[in-house]
Amino acid sequence: MFHIMQMENIHMAKTVLVVDDSAAIRQSVSFILEQADYDVIQANDGMDALSKLDGTPINLVITDVNMPNLDGIGLTAKVRENPAYKFVPIVVLTTESQSSKMDAGKAAGATGWIVKPFDAEKLLAVVKKLIG
Repeated sequence: MFHIMQMENIHMAKTVLVVDDSAAIRQSVSFILEQADYDVIQANDGMDALSKLDGTPINLVITDVNMPNLDGIGLTAKVRENPAYKFVPIVVLTTESQSSKMDAGKAAGATGWIVKPFDAEKLLAVVKKLIG
């Protein structure tokens, strides 16, 4: 006798790459996303993030702007050069209210940004809008 497996319980979690040189912010963002059933990969700067873009399916990148080694704007530009991740939404976390940083992010290919500090609802609203 055959049993039909119920497919509605199989849920493919979306994967978010969270990039920030602050461990506290990485953990905070990761916790919020994991509570909402997203898979999270953490990176502590742009170079670390690039090393994790090794063909692993990523649905969204959330990155800080000001980081050592490779900042969020540089990371955004590098992600956009990679054919596998060219169309992945990139959200920049910033404390910068300067329009020049936002313009640079937009020019590099950022999808949008969230100004720190932010709350869980705002973060999840942006994530859900971008990747469901």
